[in-house]
Amino acid sequence: MKLNSQLLKELVGIYGPSGNEDKIRGYIEEQIKDYVDEITVDSLGNLIARKKGNGKRIMISAHMDQIGLMVTAIDDNGFLRFTNIGGISPFVTLSQQVIFENGVRGVISSEPTSDISKLKLSNMFIDIGVNNKEEAEKLINIGDVCIYNSEYGESNNVVFTRYLDDRVGCYVAIEAMKQIKEPKNDLYFVFSVQEEVGLRGAKTSAYTVNPEIGIALDVTGSGDTPNAKTFAVALHKGAAIKVKDSSILTHPKLRQHMVEIAKANKISYQMEVLEYGGTDAGAIHLTKEGVPTGAISIPTRYIHSTIEMASKNDIMDSVNLLVKLLESEIIL
Repeated sequence: MKLNSQLLKELVGIYGPSGNEDKIRGYIEEQIKDYVDEITVDSLGNLIARKKGNGKRIMISAHMDQIGLMVTAIDDNGFLRFTNIGGISPFVTLSQQVIFENGVRGVISSEPTSDISKLKLSNMFIDIGVNNKEEAEKLINIGDVCIYNSEYGESNNVVFTRYLDDRVGCYVAIEAMKQIKEPKNDLYFVFSVQEEVGLRGAKTSAYTVNPEIGIALDVTGSGDTPNAKTFAVALHKGAAIKVKDSSILTHPKLRQHMVEIAKANKISYQMEVLEYGGTDAGAIHLTKEGVPTGAISIPTRYIHSTIEMASKNDIMDSVNLLVKLLESEIIL
């Protein structure tokens, strides 16, 4: 199996910051409609696609939303002040190009400072190249959201692009969905909203699905760059099976079953003990009386930057692991 570069390129290229997922939801629905039995959209905007089977009711969740910047004020000269939607670093964001839903582009700069280490989002602004506030208000409204604007690229080994978090998780779900022809389990693929601002979509969709087992698909960091913080996850070493992050201790029997599936099918894998962050798994496992939940993570460098990087082989290992897991009988 080769990486479907065109699908991934299209996924990362579609506007869809938290709370504004309409376009990416429409795109994903078009991609999956021929591979599922039912598609619904709940009141929060989660896309829920069911492949019917007679086994356990399994929820597989990958979030559609992106981090972004929301306009809070426009000054007399037409410069835009902003706040963050999700985890935004001022140092990553400085001098980057952004794009709004209506196609307006801008560049991020900051007020003069003698100590760059004290840079904050409150000292920064977006320049859209207008002459004054009146011109700016013809293009942009308070509350509009922009996203990083950078190009998709790939080499023989990796892809590097904006918003692998978590469009690569959506990619893994879509590709797995295509491969599973006659599911043994009752599968609910959820493309969730507003993960970046508090796992909100996963909370409501898990309540609707009421799964017996939960699986989150998301990126994780890597510990393989120079002088990186100690973390035993690296690119090119396989799908990461989550042990913990700040939102969950994954279910031990489900986690071990995933390891056994990987070994039996000769799928490269590594164990992920993440000391920060969280995924939709954090919301799923606390639904109602509790749901045994695990996660497959795609090792990624430079998360929440304008260019994130992941291994093609790791992405494909993640697809293979998910397919084999969903086709198996899971006894907990």
